[in-house]
Order: sequence, then C-alpha cells, then structure tokens
Amino acid sequence: MANPDAVGNLYLSSFGNVRIAFAEAVSLSATGNAVANLALAIGGLTNGGAVANSGSVIVRKIVITSPVGSVSSGNVAIYTSNNGNDANLITANTALTVLSAAGRYLDVPITGAYGANTVISGSTTSALFVKVNTASGNANTVNISVYGEVVNF
Repeated sequence: MANPDAVGNLYLSSFGNVRIAFAEAVSLSATGNAVANLALAIGGLTNGGAVANSGSVIVRKIVITSPVGSVSSGNVAIYTSNNGNDANLITANTALTVLSAAGRYLDVPITGAYGANTVISGSTTSALFVKVNTASGNANTVNISVYGEVVNF
C-alpha cells in the first residue's frame, strides 16, 4: 500500500507545474507600480549573488480569477521589479475584458525573455509585482496565481 504522506515528504522542486506564487484580493481601484507582491515559492528562493548559485523558477502561466465587481475596464502587467521598468516584464499589458462577473477567469501568457528560455533567479528577485495600468474603479479586486516549475532552491 502506498504511503498517504508521500507528498508531504517532497518539496516544490519535486513536482512539475505547481502554483509558485499567489496574491488574494489585489485591488484594481487605482493605477500604480507594485500594487501587489507575489512572493515566489513563498519567498524561498535563495540569492547566491549569481544565477548559477541562486534558486530559480520557470514561470509557465498566470491566472487571474475571482473578480469582485466588474474589472473588465482594468489593465495590468506583471514585472520582476517594483518600478514598472519594461525590461523586467513577465506579462505584457493585459486587458481584463473577460472578467466582467464572478466565476470568470483569464489565462495571461508569459512574454518577453521569461516566455522563452530564461528562468527567474533569486539573484534577480524573490517576488513578482503587479502594475495596474488602467484602474477598474471602485473597490474591485482579483486573485492572481502564478504557475510554474521550481528549478532549485
């Protein structure tokens, strides 16, 4: 018989595609850089000072879910930096037009260098940052999940 605790003995690096970051109730009521912090592997990436000896992840997809109110007029992007520098883009500016009611979701493609063959290293960042380019108004919020693979800690 299999051990029911087998998964409890493994780390995120033992699995393929897993949720590596999450932010709940991200406000889209105002524009700005770094309106939410998505800690990668719960902030567990090491920074050895270089890509070769730091923890790293491969980001495969980002899913925006659970809109509170209609956020369909909103537009967001996700970065590896908190300053909105386009050189650090993970996702291009993304219109949230399909998130018009509860029960809707949006898969956001990974773009730029991180959509090809580049890992996100702990020497670069241990979190991703949400930039709201166009606010949706009111007290509208969404949940953001980042899925990918842990290469190493």
